Amino acid sequence: MSGDMPRPSNVTLKLVMAVTGVVFALFVLVHMVGNLKIYTGATHFDDYAHWLRTLAEPLLPYEGALWLFRAVLLTALIGHVWAAVLLTIRGRRARGAFRRRGMTGMRSFTARTMPVTGVVLLAFIVFHILDLTTGTRPAASAEFTAATHTSSAAYANLIASFDRPAVAGFYLLAMLLLGAHLAHGLYTAVNDLGVTGARARALLTAAGGLLALTVMAGNMTIPIAVLTGWLS
Repeated sequence: MSGDMPRPSNVTLKLVMAVTGVVFALFVLVHMVGNLKIYTGATHFDDYAHWLRTLAEPLLPYEGALWLFRAVLLTALIGHVWAAVLLTIRGRRARGAFRRRGMTGMRSFTARTMPVTGVVLLAFIVFHILDLTTGTRPAASAEFTAATHTSSAAYANLIASFDRPAVAGFYLLAMLLLGAHLAHGLYTAVNDLGVTGARARALLTAAGGLLALTVMAGNMTIPIAVLTGWLS
């Protein structure tokens, strides 16, 4: 009897991609809403950042809820990348030297570039954490101030980060890629999750596209506002 672990089917891998993709889509939407609180001023934004760290106290310790969210997101990220790598390898082996036909235009472009946008977004996530969460140089600005148990400098940290044109430019590029990745990923998720009704498919596809556009546009306003001096 063989001791090899059973290989997951393509259907299973696509379901993993779809479910984890929906988790990330909901996260970036909520994250964007939180980011836009920067327009309410430094005090309100810093209070919001501090609230996230004290959420559910004293039931949970300081930053306990944040670490639970991070654990869920990390698990989803590992599953998403694992399934994506396996599906990409299998797809290339099955296709051989022949390119798949059928899709044209922007949808074809986003489909073919999903692995590339995924890698860039993964690099952006690492940079973003080093920049605005851990304050690790050289990713973080020299003015980075770590949060304490009683206060947060989230507003000043974000302004200092986006005051650097290269960082703001990378963020804008990442948001463009995120929009494309989300739009195609959610379109694919509708199919992979077995939605068959024409009306339901159309509504969910439209909702996914709107979510992608909203997240992309909302987040892009922030570095632009900093670079133009609207936020300072």
